[in-house]
Amino acid sequence: MVLFALSCCAAQSLWAAQVVKVGAYNYPPYVLKAESEQPQGLLPDLLAVLNQQQNDYHFELVPTSVTRRYRDFQHARFDIIMFESAAWGWQDIALTNLDLQVEDADIYVAKAEPGRTQAYFEQLKGKRLALYTGYHYGFANYNADPEYLTREFNAMLNYSHESNLLMVQRGRADITVVTRSYLHSFERMFPEQRAQLLTSSKADQIYHHEALLRPQAPINSATLGALLQQLRSEGLLGKLYAQYQLRPLGSIAQH
Repeated sequence: MVLFALSCCAAQSLWAAQVVKVGAYNYPPYVLKAESEQPQGLLPDLLAVLNQQQNDYHFELVPTSVTRRYRDFQHARFDIIMFESAAWGWQDIALTNLDLQVEDADIYVAKAEPGRTQAYFEQLKGKRLALYTGYHYGFANYNADPEYLTREFNAMLNYSHESNLLMVQRGRADITVVTRSYLHSFERMFPEQRAQLLTSSKADQIYHHEALLRPQAPINSATLGALLQQLRSEGLLGKLYAQYQLRPLGSIAQH
């Protein structure tokens, strides 16, 4: 009887919680293996903490892709997408922004060679670029069209930062662009690789991550911001960000 009562209470708690679907595509270190049964990264960890700390909402991860995410958002396949930027192709889509007050950057990486300096990154034209399919790069004016990137920047496109770094190391590409947080994780996992890479001191772009919410989402930006601010106040958000080499900038702010 006791077990039955406990199971009933758990079921009632889940029924009472409003389900919020959160879109996720492979975007290391924020999301890895988005379509697997056990996705990894900052976003799955954050959703787990949100679900542990309150019972009003139950956040569920919904896999999408880097190119399909706009259509899935408009078709209400998910309600929120986090660690995004409205400048990355969302300009004509109805949404609400929530500034997550955490900064990251995209940086250029080349193979370290004798005599090669920061001047190597000043001119991208004529160099072979290894890029991530669907990403919006500052040097390309945020145009993610594969044909444009291939034509104008001699780009080779795939779906792996690690593969792009390996292409640079093996001389198959001259420059790649990766997120600063991912590069820190990569160098921590493979410290022997650090000396083989030349990292740009100038970023391709620096951005404050946002959460983007559908106008009809079951949670609004003010409520989501309050939940995240509570995690920040308790030190949980800062601890989580630190695990992924990220630093909170200030209070969560909605637009």
